[in-house]
Amino acid sequence: MIRPWLSIGALAASLVLTPLSLRAQPAPSETSQAPSLTSEERSRVTFDAYILGPGDGLDIELLDLPELSGRVNIGPDGTIYLPRLRALYVEGLTIEELRLFLTEQFRPYVRDPEVYIRPVRYRPIRVYVGGEVKRPGYYSLSGDKELQRLSESAEQTTLDGLSAPGTSRGGLNQLPGGATATTGGGGLSTFGLQFPTVFDAIRAAQGITPFTDLSKVQVTRRQAASSGGGRIRTNLNFLSLITTGDESQNIRLFDGDVVSVAKSPEVLREQLLKAGQTNLTPQFMQVYVSGRVRNPGAVTLPQGSSLVQAIDLAGGTKLLHGKVEFIRFTREGEIDRRIFGFKSDAPADDYRNPVLMAGDVVRLRESIASAGIEVLNEITAPAVGLYSVYSIYRDVQP
Repeated sequence: MIRPWLSIGALAASLVLTPLSLRAQPAPSETSQAPSLTSEERSRVTFDAYILGPGDGLDIELLDLPELSGRVNIGPDGTIYLPRLRALYVEGLTIEELRLFLTEQFRPYVRDPEVYIRPVRYRPIRVYVGGEVKRPGYYSLSGDKELQRLSESAEQTTLDGLSAPGTSRGGLNQLPGGATATTGGGGLSTFGLQFPTVFDAIRAAQGITPFTDLSKVQVTRRQAASSGGGRIRTNLNFLSLITTGDESQNIRLFDGDVVSVAKSPEVLREQLLKAGQTNLTPQFMQVYVSGRVRNPGAVTLPQGSSLVQAIDLAGGTKLLHGKVEFIRFTREGEIDRRIFGFKSDAPADDYRNPVLMAGDVVRLRESIASAGIEVLNEITAPAVGLYSVYSIYRDVQP
């Protein structure tokens, strides 16, 4: 008998999964039953396994039965549609969990079914980047991309690898389906598909600030339901990536991940300069210099530059000038305002020579002498103008 709906609720009990994460599609009069996972099967489900969701595309093959195989997309309601089985709710499952589930669902129709699954399209990845980055918030790091079709021999090798016991390996850089990842272009890739990493997330948030501590980056990830649900967390020393090229700290990100970057109580100028040599953060920034400088206005300078360098790029100080007024608007809504004497040989990150951030305002105030001259010019300017007009009028008289 062809059943229009088969429940995934039984799988929730048999796989010891949380019922909230796997909602059932109950049949009107019957429910499918599936055995519990063996220890060998459970070992194949890893903590960093890809979790399926709406927008993913899958090639599902039932060996030697092409009429029951095909390419399916997970719909907005989290379901896929298969011959015989009809609609099945699969959102929240891993690739291996789905393979085991479909194997049991096909048993009433096929003797010893062999199911193979290959992801062919991955949904956009949306992560939250918080902490000490320039622009915290939600970011979509990749669009809807489809894998290139493999040769038949390569596809068979991949499918054989998926079906082999113990193929799934631990490690945060594991790719869905057990595929091998290679690094290229700023993201993990396989079969020509680029996967977003922590590097991409920080860069999307417009890079770091002088107070960012890249040695303390935390990634929080949703855990597969069969592993107990909830969230898991890992701590990364991301600084080692830009200093020593340690790519193990640049892990792949999954949909729903949260990246949190720590804040240092003091300026980490060496780290800022090192990051400025990469494309992790914009190479240049813009600050505003006004007052007693030769070329007031917006100044563009490299990341990690100091106040003295900004004044030099603005043409340097005029002969007469007063103290420096430094203004910074913080993300917390506060204003860092300092007034101090200008010292051209002050070391970088000194109180009188702070390391600048984009949007900082530097104003070189008037001195008593320059202010007096300015006032005198304002007073005498009208009289000089009248005298000039009178002189011109007198000269043109016959």
